[in-house]
Amino acid sequence: MKKCTDCNGTMDELKAKTPEGIEYQYYKCAKCGEEIVDLSQLHKVAEKYRKIKTYSAKISKWGMSLGFRFPKELTQKYKLRSDTKVKIIPEEEGMKIMVTT
Repeated sequence: MKKCTDCNGTMDELKAKTPEGIEYQYYKCAKCGEEIVDLSQLHKVAEKYRKIKTYSAKISKWGMSLGFRFPKELTQKYKLRSDTKVKIIPEEEGMKIMVTT
């Protein structure tokens, strides 16, 4: 049984869902109401978010370069236009595209 780090009360294990419907477990202190999410649960929820928030695009040859089209939903969400500048950041398992202002 987990103990609260604030008041040393008993932590009850509970279940909840994110607004997108992803279920997770957390602990709530019966004495002071402090709530904590186990780090492994946080990683599981983050992995599920990554899976549901993916988009596909096909890379095409444009002149001497390669390019792809952003899905309409992303162009609307991030207010992208034909002259929008982005930064491409290489990462270990892929790349990150960030809109610059």
